[in-house]
Amino acid sequence: MDLLSATDWLRHRPGYTYPLAIAFVGLMLLLRLAASDTLSGFPFLSFLPAILLASFIGGAGPGFVATLVAGFIVQQFFVEPHNVFWPASAGQWVGLSTYLINAVIIVGLMEMIIIAHGRQSRLRSELNSFNTRLEQTVVQRTAELRHEMEENAAAQAQVRQLQKMETIGQLTGGVAHDFNNMLAIIIGNLDLAQRRLTGSEDPRLLYSIQNARDGAQRAAVLTARLLAFSRQQPLAPEVIDLNKLVGGMSELLRRTLGEHIRIETVLAGGLWPSFADLSQLENAILNLAVNARDAMPGGGNLTIETANTELDERYSRMHSEVEAGQYVMISITDTGTGMSPEVIERAFDPFYTTKGPGKGTGLGLSQVYGYIKQSGGHIKIYSEIDRGTTLKIYLPRHVGTADARLNVAGAQPLPQGSVNDTILVVEDDENVRTMTAESLHELGYTVLQAASGMEALMLLEQNAAVDLIFTDIVMPQMSGRQLADIVHEKWPAIRILYTTGYTRNAIVHNGVLDYGVSLLAKPFSLEQLAHKIRELLNVPERVGDERT
Repeated sequence: MDLLSATDWLRHRPGYTYPLAIAFVGLMLLLRLAASDTLSGFPFLSFLPAILLASFIGGAGPGFVATLVAGFIVQQFFVEPHNVFWPASAGQWVGLSTYLINAVIIVGLMEMIIIAHGRQSRLRSELNSFNTRLEQTVVQRTAELRHEMEENAAAQAQVRQLQKMETIGQLTGGVAHDFNNMLAIIIGNLDLAQRRLTGSEDPRLLYSIQNARDGAQRAAVLTARLLAFSRQQPLAPEVIDLNKLVGGMSELLRRTLGEHIRIETVLAGGLWPSFADLSQLENAILNLAVNARDAMPGGGNLTIETANTELDERYSRMHSEVEAGQYVMISITDTGTGMSPEVIERAFDPFYTTKGPGKGTGLGLSQVYGYIKQSGGHIKIYSEIDRGTTLKIYLPRHVGTADARLNVAGAQPLPQGSVNDTILVVEDDENVRTMTAESLHELGYTVLQAASGMEALMLLEQNAAVDLIFTDIVMPQMSGRQLADIVHEKWPAIRILYTTGYTRNAIVHNGVLDYGVSLLAKPFSLEQLAHKIRELLNVPERVGDERT
């Protein structure tokens, strides 16, 4: 078979094989002439090797040509009488027939051998091709399996991280609840003390009260961040145009970050609207910008970019908490020191910070993380040491007809109340209830107090001239929401304002305030209380506590 494979190229070139078949016959003719005495009784025998060679090299065609040419030569030159093609006797016919039969057998056998060889060559080629494809498939599938294993490992790591964050969130949420009640008492009483100062006291007293109030406010910010991280803060989302938001914050960011930080914005055209809590989103952007500034102590560039994007199923599989779909992306990129993979892995953990003592609480990124997750979004860090960091926020695209807007907050004078406006304070914590009642008295309102929902209903039966009920949500026996439902049935004109230090499902579902609900979260200042109460009392008709 090796000899057949070596002569395959010749079989595919008829221009060579036919002349070679005639040449083999000529060669056998010369040999026959040279051995005439030895082979004189076998005129056809000496030409059978030429037929064999011609068939071997060229197949049936050259073999039959060699057969005919050899038969003609024998009849012409070696069979009596000479120069006669046809046999003259029966013996000559037998000899010619025997020659032709042997020649046909030789040609046929060689043709079958060549055909078998061709089939074997094709099978070998197909087998080699199959083996090559199989190897390529194995290599490709191995790479796919390795990639799937990496994706699964990343997804499992994400799940473990989410479980850890959820456990920490439950703990921090409970701590924040208790702190908010205590801070409400502290801040409220400090506000009252500061308001009641006549101005003739020792200035050191005013300074001490102000310092205490500032410390309490910082503590309130920390508890708010804990609630944000644990995704238990009540959100009031609205349709937001991120381009307008970033543009509106540019001046604030320049003042906050300083002149050594160069701020650049890259705003996408045709940006989709998003649906989120505006104030929390502003805080998140400011938090990330301040972190970026701290990573560039010698100055640098801060780039804020917006874009429309889509997170596909593959990305969702790699990040199990992410739902595939369309998102509005805002990225904040700095040219600072960067973050190592170990730091990135722990960056969203509460109280984790790489800053020195007294330079950070470690709650900034955890607050942003909690807010984004509670809003149904996604946040991702990309960083290289000494190259900088990019932090991308993805908020779900809003599809609807509402116009995107921005709230414009400004300093407003402290509104005063009237004795004609009666407010019922319902709070099971006596210290908080007393502080709230004193604050409302200080603002000029007529105030009633109740320690429970049942007591509040009894007071309403005796005095229905209540304009507003300021009630805690979480109370024993009857919650603030249950109280509000009863009040709306019997006294629909009474307005309801809720307060709580801890988000529960009574008025918040999926982290979002129910439609029409008014909430003043603990701890609140005297100023916040005054504005919120006046805001509700100034509404011509009761907006109510309607549910969708």
